[in-house]
Amino acid sequence: MVRTPLTPEERERGERLGQLLREARGGRSMTAVAASAGISAETLRKIETGRAPTPAFFTVAALARALGLSMDDLARRCALVRVA
Repeated sequence: MVRTPLTPEERERGERLGQLLREARGGRSMTAVAASAGISAETLRKIETGRAPTPAFFTVAALARALGLSMDDLARRCALVRVA
């Protein structure tokens, strides 16, 4: 199975998601947040750094729950802002 290359917009959205998660994590360790979400610290590291710009829905939902974020807020904040 060949994966389609990501568009620049998809990469940018992934970077925004990573930044939002890093900010929400604050002083909590990556290991603690990852364990709370049921994922590996390496997976969280890849998401936060943008190396995994399109994580699975359930991974994002688990991280949102672990960090006390709403999925609606994450989606809104990650959406691209288009200027006409």
